[in-house]
Amino acid sequence: MKTIKSYAIIGLLAALVYSCGSTAPIISTPIAAVDNIPLKVQPLTEAEKENWGHLDLIQDTVPGMSVDKAYNEILKNRKGNDVIVAVLDSGIDIDHEDLKGQIWVNEDEIPNNGIDDDKNGFIDDVYGWNFLGDGYDEQLEFVRILVKGDTSNPDYKKAEKEYQEEYEKYANYRANYTQILEQVTKADGIISAYLEGKEYTKADVDTIKSEDQELSRAVNIMKYVYSLDMESAQAFKDEINNDLVQINDRLDYNLNKDFKGRKNGDDPDDYSKKIYGNNNVRPSEKGEKHGTHVAGIIAAVRNNGLGANGVANNVKIMSVRTVPNGDEYDKDIALAIRYAVDNGASIINTSFGKYYSPHSDWVRDAIAYAGKNDVLIVNAAGNETEDLDNKEVYPNDAIGVGPEVSNTFLSVGSIESSYGSKMVSTFSNFGKVNVDIFAPGGKIYSTVPFSEYEFLSGTSMAAPSTAGVAALIRSYFPKLSAAQVKKVIIDSGLPIKTKVMIGGDSGNVKPYAELSRSGKIVNAYNALIFASKAK
Repeated sequence: MKTIKSYAIIGLLAALVYSCGSTAPIISTPIAAVDNIPLKVQPLTEAEKENWGHLDLIQDTVPGMSVDKAYNEILKNRKGNDVIVAVLDSGIDIDHEDLKGQIWVNEDEIPNNGIDDDKNGFIDDVYGWNFLGDGYDEQLEFVRILVKGDTSNPDYKKAEKEYQEEYEKYANYRANYTQILEQVTKADGIISAYLEGKEYTKADVDTIKSEDQELSRAVNIMKYVYSLDMESAQAFKDEINNDLVQINDRLDYNLNKDFKGRKNGDDPDDYSKKIYGNNNVRPSEKGEKHGTHVAGIIAAVRNNGLGANGVANNVKIMSVRTVPNGDEYDKDIALAIRYAVDNGASIINTSFGKYYSPHSDWVRDAIAYAGKNDVLIVNAAGNETEDLDNKEVYPNDAIGVGPEVSNTFLSVGSIESSYGSKMVSTFSNFGKVNVDIFAPGGKIYSTVPFSEYEFLSGTSMAAPSTAGVAALIRSYFPKLSAAQVKKVIIDSGLPIKTKVMIGGDSGNVKPYAELSRSGKIVNAYNALIFASKAK
């Protein structure tokens, strides 16, 4: 579920789209005051951009989770218990400067001796397990359905139609993005030559007046680039190139019927074989960064002078490499959930999803298993602006809007740093029944491989933001069950009564309260207060 933005260069290109209870009163923000706060007029500072998800709605007029306030006012001078959070994702850079010391270590396993010391079936699983083996790139699930060729499959016709639409769409994206890149690169070169190689700014471009048609055209292009909140032509080109990587991956791997990505020797349709893969939980390449980013949102060391602060300070991240560059396999997810439960995780973050699931029953059984063993699963709602009450998404703890198999499965949508009508991320899925709550997910700063840091967006970021709050609760109030933690998070959220745009469309406006079961946004400060009173 990757986020998608849209760009358009006026007069040159068509618009384009591209694509990881308590009844205690709320303390930090009185309900009556939430929708009466002044909107933030000044743009966020660089420091605020990197930390907005931890800010406070009243103090900072930014709809963060009041994490910093919680540490300063509630958790100061208190010590909590360590909490194991399993991150079911792509590989995690367990050597990252901001994650060292935050990684779970299986102390019952002797490293690299080739023996299953703890008798759990997995040899040398010191930091977790890698169900993908040496694989990473993969097809989408509906492509696999077509490749199997079983026309009696009730999803076959739908998959066939979706394949045709998706392939044509992404082929057009590739052509249009390549054209955009060429146009901006050319415009940048023309302006640089006119300014004699000077590293120019928006103000410099605004001063250029010329009768030369080519120069005027270049100026108009760059003015539009700056209107997209881009700092420079290079920043724009970098973003377009990043998007082209995703677009090419979609065409070359995800939608390629001839591509064979599974390299772990396992049959994903045979549930009898439970042990496969290897113990290498690290990313296979630098571009495999999603899992590291998610882990940092939850657990990057706080206030150490390095790049990012995690939400929770007493976390050990269990890395379970399960999610490829494409759709995950149901078998991998089901077994990864069970691995995390059996090896001590009390919270599982699942920042992935898809809309076809041939073995969804295996995953639902695993979700039920987690619930029975007091483990909370925090799941990303998805990034396609879909109403999940009307569209099946996987993983899920229910079939449609039917009964849930677990009361410890929490689905999270994404919000942005700007409070008001544009608060809900343009990409975020929603659902009055099937989405529980929203949390910061737009432009979140966190760890990526090789001790670097980036901003990424998605419900994939909103889920670990929430998982971090859950970890705080389980750390400082360890007697609360997973079901109680879920209830605390929902009950303590800030209720939002304003109307918001769906998909960034001013013609599609809904009351925020209709977008999730709670009608709230996650708030760590309130959650800790509620947790202290929960029984």
